[in-house]
Amino acid sequence: MPAPSGGNSIRAILLDIEGTTTPVDFVYRTLFPYARARLQQFLLKHCDNPSVRADIEALRVQHHSDAADQLGPPVWKNDSPDPDLAGATAYGHWLMDRDSKCTALKSLQGKIWQEGYELGELRGEVYPDVPPALDRWTREGKLVAIFSSGSVLAQKLLFASTAAGDLTRYLSAHFDTAIGSKHSPGSYSQIAKTLALEPANILFISDMVKELDAAHETGMSTALCVRMDPAKGVATTNPVIRSFDELFP
Repeated sequence: MPAPSGGNSIRAILLDIEGTTTPVDFVYRTLFPYARARLQQFLLKHCDNPSVRADIEALRVQHHSDAADQLGPPVWKNDSPDPDLAGATAYGHWLMDRDSKCTALKSLQGKIWQEGYELGELRGEVYPDVPPALDRWTREGKLVAIFSSGSVLAQKLLFASTAAGDLTRYLSAHFDTAIGSKHSPGSYSQIAKTLALEPANILFISDMVKELDAAHETGMSTALCVRMDPAKGVATTNPVIRSFDELFP
């Protein structure tokens, strides 16, 4: 399927991260294990920080909802004025095992990764075609934004520390699940409003068909990014690209 056209009408490019700008292996084999191994120690060290306490409380509320829905989350004790950090850790691991997009979990992961980046233990990864494409698009006057289930903090940390240097200078806006689910058309409508653009003037690029379909419902242009070859078994009406070099060359 041909790459999307209509470059003159596209004023903003909205990018997913995992599998689109960044290898999936980096997320699942580097970032996620890093946060998982350090979650309990991070909570013990920072539980008095108001932002971390807010994340813990949000997790507790989500835990109550999951328990009420009989999803079988691990036990979390609520009979003490102090947070049950062991329970919070076990529940965080339980969510990670399910690849949960829980906003509070993503917030905590971002904070843990921030320490890793600051210590030099982590460094952001992007595909080779990403830096020149970001430069090309911004020079053409196109706005570039990110929409990822990872927290805004995590997004900025990743793009600020790549082998190609700090790429955040190319990024005008960041959105995470605080704005809504990536499978909800309403999230994309809200992004368009925030960018002060009509959806038709925005191109959303992702490796997930459900996300693209939700964006398409709002009137956005879409492109399915398929980094792994070939794209067998992918049923989609979205234009397919394998490199950002195919877009507005």
